[in-house]
Amino acid sequence: MCTAATYQTKNFYMGRTLDYEFSYGDEVTITPRNYPFHFRHAGTLSSHYAMIGMAHVAPDNGVDYPLYYDACNEKGVCMAGLNFVGNAAYADIIDTKENVAQFEFIPWILSQCASVSEAREKLVQMNLVGTVFASHFPAAQLHWMIADKSENIVVESMADGLHIYDNPAGVLTNNPPFPIQMFALNNYAALSSRQPENHFSDKLNLQAYSRGMGALGLPGDLSSQSRFIRVAFTRLHSISGSSEIESVSQFFHILGSVDQQRGCCEVADGKYEITIYTSCCNADKGIYYYTTYDNHSINGIDMHHENLDSAELIRFAVLDAGGIHWQN
Repeated sequence: MCTAATYQTKNFYMGRTLDYEFSYGDEVTITPRNYPFHFRHAGTLSSHYAMIGMAHVAPDNGVDYPLYYDACNEKGVCMAGLNFVGNAAYADIIDTKENVAQFEFIPWILSQCASVSEAREKLVQMNLVGTVFASHFPAAQLHWMIADKSENIVVESMADGLHIYDNPAGVLTNNPPFPIQMFALNNYAALSSRQPENHFSDKLNLQAYSRGMGALGLPGDLSSQSRFIRVAFTRLHSISGSSEIESVSQFFHILGSVDQQRGCCEVADGKYEITIYTSCCNADKGIYYYTTYDNHSINGIDMHHENLDSAELIRFAVLDAGGIHWQN
């Protein structure tokens, strides 16, 4: 399971956790402007916006192809795909529409859109189909968050069609569908970051018995619904300075509120979900930061330090080995 969020200080940030029981061999991948995207049904796009994100790079007819989990383009548009198993459904091919395979959705949007507003226009033209990348890569059941500094939307392709929702919470997790996630926030309307007051009854002398009891009642389990509520609350109450270090540090603390530890979430006999990586992208500067389960140091890659006019993918192995900084 996964959680994505946005954050705004002086710059705009978006990132996500990827929670799973194993890694597919993820790499931070920059797709430069002249890398040719050969879309399955929508033709070839030879020149486009550059993008950076976390991807599994797989061979496609002799060419390396980035299967992005999350990414940001050079114009500041960010996008992430999260598991939506049991609810995601893709359309059949329609000749009068631009048919886009679900594995192409992130690069199809980010290669062409300089804003969420432009993405909305592309979504009207698009038909999201279940064409697979390869026989051993079944179509992933996903929904997506697309955001820039001005707008945030969620896209869900279901049996009854393609749904596009405004996302004022700035958060996305997994099931249930987004409107139900948002509605559940009503159950927590009384949550406060302040010390609790007695509203139970004036006939009982109930008191806060400790400091630090703000957010009393915030759910703490690892379900997607609880993670949605927890990160929405944490994000909306987060305070940090506007410097890059303060902003990035705070963003990792926001998503750290839903970190998954090995052993706490068993998904099969002896298999446990963990937070494989957490990302944070400064969308204004094109800098992609990440941590991993065993490496809590924040690692950063600046897309603008590379040749963005090339035609070859630029790939960085994830630094997964952690360590201890000894001071004596």
